[in-house]
Amino acid sequence: MKIFPAIDIKDKKCVRLIKGDFNNKTEYETSPVDQAGKYKDHGFKNLHIVDLDGALTGETVNLDIIKEIVHKFDLKIEVGGGVRSIDSIEKYINAGVEKVILGSAAIKDKNFLKEACQKFPNKIALGLDAKDGYLSVSGWKENSNQLTLDFLKEVNDYGASRLIYTDINRDGTKQSPNFEETTNVANVSNCPVIISGGVSSIDDIKKAKGLKYSTQYNIEKKIVNFNNNFLLMELGTPLTLLYALITDSTPAFTNEWNAYK
Repeated sequence: MKIFPAIDIKDKKCVRLIKGDFNNKTEYETSPVDQAGKYKDHGFKNLHIVDLDGALTGETVNLDIIKEIVHKFDLKIEVGGGVRSIDSIEKYINAGVEKVILGSAAIKDKNFLKEACQKFPNKIALGLDAKDGYLSVSGWKENSNQLTLDFLKEVNDYGASRLIYTDINRDGTKQSPNFEETTNVANVSNCPVIISGGVSSIDDIKKAKGLKYSTQYNIEKKIVNFNNNFLLMELGTPLTLLYALITDSTPAFTNEWNAYK
């Protein structure tokens, strides 16, 4: 079983947003670099990073921090947040990032997504953040007026290596993810799908593991929020991944997760 912890960066700090609201966030004292070090010390080999400043500006605002993490720790890293140009993708890949997540830019310009997938095979993940069935863009501040499933059907064959689906209404709430809609997304997707938003307990993990879906790729990845912890893990076959930002209560979560395993 693999566990991929996640770090969301805002103003050079680790943060957690509620429903994507930048005015409703929790800040953690640990720096992103130190937090990545803690993950490494706990034995993690993978890391998910979101540049929230970049999501608002469309620039690689925290590139230096991400570079430091890449160079300091032997971790496989995927990065998202404000990646809206080939140049930005190249900066991250040249920095040593394993995968780059495209969200707003891909939704606003499908040709950009296609070009990126062709230019960087197996390096592009597609991030779909939805609210009430419609995709949101620009740091979740704008409604794109595009239905999630309709958009996915249009870009399904472009070559994204991974799909991250976030229900914004559930994100950060610890009220369980939108299993129904994520299953609908997985049934359409041609690539592995990550559930994101609202997972709060081992029971949610058990339910995620038991989901039924028709796609050949199944639901390969899922995002979890457990007692202010976020983690990404693989659950057998079909594979299931769960994201998390692990804070002080790591030992408590580890004990319960080990009991579940």
